[in-house]
Amino acid sequence: MSILADRLSRIQPSPTIAITTLAGELRAQGRDVIGLGAGEPDFDTPAHIKEAAIKAIQDGKTKYTPVNGTAELRNAIVEKFKRDNGLDYKPEQISVGCGGKQTIYNAFVATLNPGDEVIIPAPYWVSYPDIVLLCEGRPVFVSCPQETGFKLSATDLDKAITAKTKWVILNSPSNPTGAAYSYDEMKAITDVLKKHPHVWVMTDDMYEHLVYDDFKFVTPAQVEPDLYERTLTLNGVSKAYCMTGWRVGYAAGAVELIKAMNKVQSQSTTHTSSISQAAAVAALNGPHDFIATNNAVFKQRRDLVVQKLEAISGIRCLKPEGAFYVFPSCQDLLGKKTPDGKVLATDKDFASYLLESEGVAVVFGEAFGLSGYFRISYATATETLEEACARIARACEALR
Repeated sequence: MSILADRLSRIQPSPTIAITTLAGELRAQGRDVIGLGAGEPDFDTPAHIKEAAIKAIQDGKTKYTPVNGTAELRNAIVEKFKRDNGLDYKPEQISVGCGGKQTIYNAFVATLNPGDEVIIPAPYWVSYPDIVLLCEGRPVFVSCPQETGFKLSATDLDKAITAKTKWVILNSPSNPTGAAYSYDEMKAITDVLKKHPHVWVMTDDMYEHLVYDDFKFVTPAQVEPDLYERTLTLNGVSKAYCMTGWRVGYAAGAVELIKAMNKVQSQSTTHTSSISQAAAVAALNGPHDFIATNNAVFKQRRDLVVQKLEAISGIRCLKPEGAFYVFPSCQDLLGKKTPDGKVLATDKDFASYLLESEGVAVVFGEAFGLSGYFRISYATATETLEEACARIARACEALR
């Protein structure tokens, strides 16, 4: 008899982490590998944030904190929502966790009963469906192909909602596509949700500040105040503030829901690091000019990668509105043969071929719920991206 729980058989290890780990292992073996799988900025955490963490250590802020985060951090988050999104929350409506992933997990553990449905637009961040499955919910996928800009349409959302629907997850800008919803596009979505008062909205805004070309970010509760009470607005400091390893995510929502999430967390991690919380206060309350500076570099890299990929026969690549990913199509290359005669039947085959032949690690599209694509993170040095694109072009040209 196995000691393992049955629920573990429902999920898979994170494919994005697996690709990044594999790239690291191959480098350790002496292989020349360019890793384009990691979803984290290559910029260092800004100095004033690191200094705040050092000061917190020196000041002895090394004890337990409240489960839902320090008062200073929750107040900073309240101010952030007011300043950036025009949303009014009280500190008791804020929950702080060890990254966005734990915050999502807490919410689903606290709310999902067996068979409850969660609508997930595809392509999606790899962890959404697995967390739903761990919590005995049922993921309901709605396909959002390249032809729709990888965005959920109001009509398709309306069709997907049933009496069993408990949540809809919205992620804008998106991982893996970088697609972001304009005000009008978001309003069409919220108009549908207004008609279904039993459905709650989970909005993952982790890439809020990473938008380009004068794009204006909006979040559902901001667009439609009637959804305020049944929206859980998620965010964190990992992406825009270059703090992935600090592990600070947070959410704002109805007091009853936040209390339930904190109850779950009280029996797992208790709270995220007191030092990370002090750093997050400095991030949210401190200067933000570095974000625009970083975004100018990200935009340059985005434009470079899209241009290089579009020039490759058999690859099509939309220019995304935000985040630091592109999600190009390799559908026209499937069915072709590699130089050693292997047929590329799937996007996973294509990703494996890039790694084996040219040492470029990307994440295959099936991992995100949409086959025939692959994800590239352009959060790496410009020179590295140029070399990676040259290698991808060479690999594609060798196909027959």
